[in-house]
Amino acid sequence: MHHALATSGMLDPAAWLDGGGVAALAIVCGVVFAETGLLLGFLLPGDTLLFLTGVLTVSGKISQPLWLVLLVVALATTLGGELGYTIGRRGGPAVFERRESGLFSRDSVERTQQFFDRFGAATVAVARFVAVVRTFAPVAAGVGRMRRGAFSAWNAVGAVSWTVVLIVLGYLLGSIPGVAEFVDSYLDVILVAVIAVFAAPVLTRVLVARHRRQQAQDASGA
Repeated sequence: MHHALATSGMLDPAAWLDGGGVAALAIVCGVVFAETGLLLGFLLPGDTLLFLTGVLTVSGKISQPLWLVLLVVALATTLGGELGYTIGRRGGPAVFERRESGLFSRDSVERTQQFFDRFGAATVAVARFVAVVRTFAPVAAGVGRMRRGAFSAWNAVGAVSWTVVLIVLGYLLGSIPGVAEFVDSYLDVILVAVIAVFAAPVLTRVLVARHRRQQAQDASGA
């Protein structure tokens, strides 16, 4: 499986690690940006990618110095949060009034609201470390008309903290002899496993939501 994936070109990490890993770093930045800026966090393994980024920085696959990697990724994360806030601010409550689809879960919105009830404005920073909640928190802050200055401050704190903690943890783990080499050798398998773990619950929710809609249609037509 490992060889087949590597030679297929579809998930061959060597293809986007060429040139000092610039493309790989760009992909990481794109993922963390979209995770909070485009309501796609439930589909994207941001935590895992940041951790792997630290390991790949140790191995040299990402050749940029650690400080530059941290700076660029933190900036992308911050900008993603700002976009999410803008979407919520301009879209208003209608953003969260979409039909339950499996991809969009009202449970996630309610969970995000519970965080705001508990932590207040600090939720914007705290949510960075909670999958899914970090996706909805910036948008919810915008919908709730949170003051822009306060949001931006907490957003920056959360973005920098999340980026530094996870990438540095990956960097430290990658510094252990043999770890970085193992990740380099099996990066394609690791990516497939991560994608599968994140995709499975999403696919399940989509199928369940579709089944419920079909049942409702059948009941109304009976």
